[in-house]
Amino acid sequence: MTEVRTIGFWGYPTPSKIQELKQKYPNAEWIDLDIDFEYPKTNLLPESYCKIIKNIIDNTFYIKPDLIVAPIGKDKCDSGWFASKILSGMGFNVITTIFEDLEPKREIKICRSKMPLIDKITSITAGIIDNSIFQKTQTTAVIPDNNTSENQLFTPGFWGVPPNDLSILKLFPDTTHVYGWTRCVEAGTPADLDLEMYVNPKVPTVFYAQAFCSKAQLAKYLADKYNGLYIDIDDYASTSVRAKIEAFLKLS
Repeated sequence: MTEVRTIGFWGYPTPSKIQELKQKYPNAEWIDLDIDFEYPKTNLLPESYCKIIKNIIDNTFYIKPDLIVAPIGKDKCDSGWFASKILSGMGFNVITTIFEDLEPKREIKICRSKMPLIDKITSITAGIIDNSIFQKTQTTAVIPDNNTSENQLFTPGFWGVPPNDLSILKLFPDTTHVYGWTRCVEAGTPADLDLEMYVNPKVPTVFYAQAFCSKAQLAKYLADKYNGLYIDIDDYASTSVRAKIEAFLKLS
């Protein structure tokens, strides 16, 4: 059996495939290829393209994982599918998965908890490989509706995928609720479009999309519908984008 020391993945691979590979290669290190590790650029993709997909390609060529688990269905995006074909064609060992189950696997707690937003989102994404995180994470529930007599806490929302620039999450208070694809991940249903489009209309929400990502269509539509703030970021947030977020939160 070929030794597998590193397994790269992106998105939310089928849980059964994750468990199968963890049992087969118990000592393998799992690496989330979506993350910007600031490795050298390959320039294989167009300059104006989704930074997350660029991360996947750049990280793969730098790390050279022994195996890649690549979601390619509605649980990720067409660009993830294209990346799997490119990497496979260039000699990498790629296993594709499609995880489109719509039956919730977990109660949504972390997304509604009182903890730093960056901790919420990193805990949820880490839970893709280590399910025990969802049980171990200590959460303090926040009342879901804002501006009620029972809730004296300011509760904004963050809608979207985990951003390439995680530092923008530090602009939000600990009471921030998480919506969008990240919420679907906690529920265990990354392809649930109805849940992805859900937001509490009483919660002032920032709708985030990675530049050149097809989810920008949803983000802009929902921002207009719920009078939220739409932002897209190519790589790292500019001072003006940060100022927009801070002003929106302050004025809300």
